[in-house]
Amino acid sequence: MQELDPMVFFSVFQEMLGLWLWLILALAAFGLAAFVYALVRDGGLVSRRFVWAQLAGVAGGFVAIIFMWWITNSSPADIGGAIDVVLVLAIWIGGFLGWTILAYGVLALAARGSAAVERPGALGSSFGT
Repeated sequence: MQELDPMVFFSVFQEMLGLWLWLILALAAFGLAAFVYALVRDGGLVSRRFVWAQLAGVAGGFVAIIFMWWITNSSPADIGGAIDVVLVLAIWIGGFLGWTILAYGVLALAARGSAAVERPGALGSSFGT
């Protein structure tokens, strides 16, 4: 393989995940759109919501690993070398980031009231004002 073709990776993921690939991509698109909408609406990150989203992200990292083991019919006993550990860590980080973004967007959409009520807790705002 002389060059890196993204379509090869897409084909492998489509073969491996099947319908799950499209569900994951739709969920990622929804989460990203909700996240961007929340950032624009609130004028930045709301710290309380961001902390809760990060906690959900920790769980999402473990869900991603468990999902990977379920899809590939493997288990933690199959981790054999350093590259396997790197891959498991990369999957956990991907799950963490994805679930953090999704959770932040969902929490922002579910928030009641105006953004001005939550704005004093936003990251980058001055304390006490």
